[in-house]
Amino acid sequence: MNAFTSCNPATAEVVFTRPGWSQAQLDDSIQRLKSAQTHWAALSVSQRAERMLKLAVQLETHREQLAALVTLEVGKRTAECLAEIDKSAQLIRYYAELAPALLAPQSIATQASQSGVAFEPLGCVLAVMPWNFPIWQLLRFAVPALMAGNTCLVKPAPSVPQCTQLLLELVHAAGLDCLDIAWIDHELVEEAIRRSDAVAFTGSTHTGRLIASLAGKHLKKTVLELGGSNPFIVLADADVEAAAQDAVNSRYRDAGQSCNAAKRMIVVPEIAEQFVAAFVAAASALRPGDPRDPATTLSPLTRADLREALHAQVLDACHQGARLLLGGQLPAAPGFFYPATVLDHVHAGCRVYHEEVFGPVASILRARDEADAIRLANDTPFGLGASIYTADTTHGWELARQLEVGSVFLNRHTSSDLRLPFGGVKASGYGRELSEFGLYEFVNVKTYWQK
Repeated sequence: MNAFTSCNPATAEVVFTRPGWSQAQLDDSIQRLKSAQTHWAALSVSQRAERMLKLAVQLETHREQLAALVTLEVGKRTAECLAEIDKSAQLIRYYAELAPALLAPQSIATQASQSGVAFEPLGCVLAVMPWNFPIWQLLRFAVPALMAGNTCLVKPAPSVPQCTQLLLELVHAAGLDCLDIAWIDHELVEEAIRRSDAVAFTGSTHTGRLIASLAGKHLKKTVLELGGSNPFIVLADADVEAAAQDAVNSRYRDAGQSCNAAKRMIVVPEIAEQFVAAFVAAASALRPGDPRDPATTLSPLTRADLREALHAQVLDACHQGARLLLGGQLPAAPGFFYPATVLDHVHAGCRVYHEEVFGPVASILRARDEADAIRLANDTPFGLGASIYTADTTHGWELARQLEVGSVFLNRHTSSDLRLPFGGVKASGYGRELSEFGLYEFVNVKTYWQK
């Protein structure tokens, strides 16, 4: 069965197909990883770090080759792909430096002669990964899990087989046998969950619920990084031109196919017209084209079905009374391109108000006042990240505490930093990746006590 097929999003041509695994192949992989885990966990954290650093070198050595495959299969601009690979190598170096200290046993004073905690691996951890950041998101999960002594079995998205295969080859070239790729379709996911010791998932909220239910059935620890509809709040005293440019940069990077992008621009009346004019002007300057061309600033969507779903959301918003200020038309050219689109006066009842919008479509919500802006920001099932733009940073932090999200950025669009935890609340999932908090997600925090 051809479970993994990639298309070139810029041309819509099929470029690669590979068969999926049988259950016997899945069983063999899990058995190998469970056997390897015993030896991997027996190494000191410093020894694991030394081996992981070899993978960072492999990523840096083959960054152009890997980036080219990500561009081919995902459609992202080459510069964005190179940045993804560089950040992945930085992630390995970050954990290689910090993990030995963070995973060292800790003594805790009690009435015992000695007591404390140790951080021990759970075993073989399964990850079900998406297509939009096929290198970064896989390693964002795997690196801390591996550093903690686990082995990792990764089910990639069906549309990115070539870049995933090359990453696996680089893992093997680094001398690591603690990670494998599960070339399985959805029918074998429950079996993989049952045989694994914990589960990580990054992707849509809908699929996240299914993964969580299967993991709950088999009592497996889970970390879920799901959808987002990040509010981007611009207050009356903000630098409006700078805010508008940041909003455009965030909304349209990676063709808008990022859970953590700014998606709902919430503006107060005093600056609404100025912001909208500046936003539309900046979005109008984006240039769609071949993602390998440095002059291209807007890449195609990854798949045809994603474009169809996005266009349906736009048509619904227009039918519900939102104003189409830019884009919103299906291009006649080959590939899965969609124009930079701006919807103004978006309101409750529009699908784009309630649903995640995964593509180059921005929604502008006009708040009655500052308090209404906070209400609109929280009036969503999602809770990943948020931005607030204001000259009064003290007041900005007061407002930040009212937002129901996993992270708040003041005078900057949402992003991720290796040193800070990443994750959400509500329908955006639970658990954290990155930083020390991500390192502790897939460990057994074991208590020791001696009389």
